[in-house]
Amino acid sequence: MPVPLHQAKAELFRNLGHPVRVRVLELLQDGPLPVRDLLSAIDVEASNLSQQLAVLRRAGLVTATREGATVVYALSTPDVATLMFAARSILTELLAEQGELLAELRAEARG
Repeated sequence: MPVPLHQAKAELFRNLGHPVRVRVLELLQDGPLPVRDLLSAIDVEASNLSQQLAVLRRAGLVTATREGATVVYALSTPDVATLMFAARSILTELLAEQGELLAELRAEARG
């Protein structure tokens, strides 16, 4: 029996629900990176990064290829980068609205 679309979407967002996973996806927007570069850009233990990369791989959000002794990760589809851009746009709008509300509250407190 197929999974309902809303359930599949919820699972996708659950897989995005960790700061290290989000940071990896942000870094990979500019192109494939070897694990060593991801490690140097993200302040986590190698074992933690490995676990988070495995989650992203299982979710189908990234791909891994071996180049000799080096494992290189890439976004599985350009749509992942689009999703990350959409999240940034939504947050920018939300924070702008909160900033406007904060400014109004501060002006009200002064007046």
